[in-house]
Amino acid sequence: MAGRRGAVLSIESTSVQDYVKAVYAFTEWQDTAMTATHLAARLSVANSSVTGMVAKLVDLGLADHRKYGPIALTPSGRTLALAMVRRHRLIETFLVTELGYGWDEVHDEAELLEHTVSDAFIERLDAKLGRPRRDPHGDPIPAADGTVEYPPAYRLDGVDDGHAGRLVRVSDEDPDVLRLLDRHGIGLDAELRLGRPGAGPLLELHVAAPGDGGNAGDTGPDAAAPVPRTLTVDTALARALWIATTVPHEGCTAGAPR
Repeated sequence: MAGRRGAVLSIESTSVQDYVKAVYAFTEWQDTAMTATHLAARLSVANSSVTGMVAKLVDLGLADHRKYGPIALTPSGRTLALAMVRRHRLIETFLVTELGYGWDEVHDEAELLEHTVSDAFIERLDAKLGRPRRDPHGDPIPAADGTVEYPPAYRLDGVDDGHAGRLVRVSDEDPDVLRLLDRHGIGLDAELRLGRPGAGPLLELHVAAPGDGGNAGDTGPDAAAPVPRTLTVDTALARALWIATTVPHEGCTAGAPR
């Protein structure tokens, strides 16, 4: 095991797999380089532990790192990371769709299970689930050959007032955000628009809610009009939501999508 002095690590080591997956996940949706400090915070370990482990990843040919510099995966490290990400996200999908877990409950379960199942199990699970392309949070599921496709999306704190789009990803780093969205009935593919209430400093997320206030399929003249929902945007929410633009607006200042 990684915690035993003098132990020999390989790509089969749980610690090795966790580290390469953490590096990949940190840089997956942003351009910020991974540092030892970032890695220590993400894995809740001491900086000294990260230093030693990163050196072992370098020895295994899984990472490139120079003292005080960023940590980057080699092609071999990326291949291993994608395999672990695939396992994790397929298991999360199974837990939600087949076992009734909430999307705020699956991360820790998947962390445990991803190290205990075989490649054959993962392949059968993928087939059983119908080859899903994204997990319950909207993160893309890598294919068995390591290919992965990302939707063109902007993080909410990178768009301006009036920007409208479809919710395609919610970060699972903060379960409270997931539970907040649940309480407001907001899930993947919800239509969102960012706005500012009056002249106030706050931002609001306006959520189109087709069907609210009426019965499903009720389109007659007496059907109740849909009632849009609004949600005040704080820093945690703004950093957790990613939207794909559906209605371009004049003067948009959003940068290039992911």
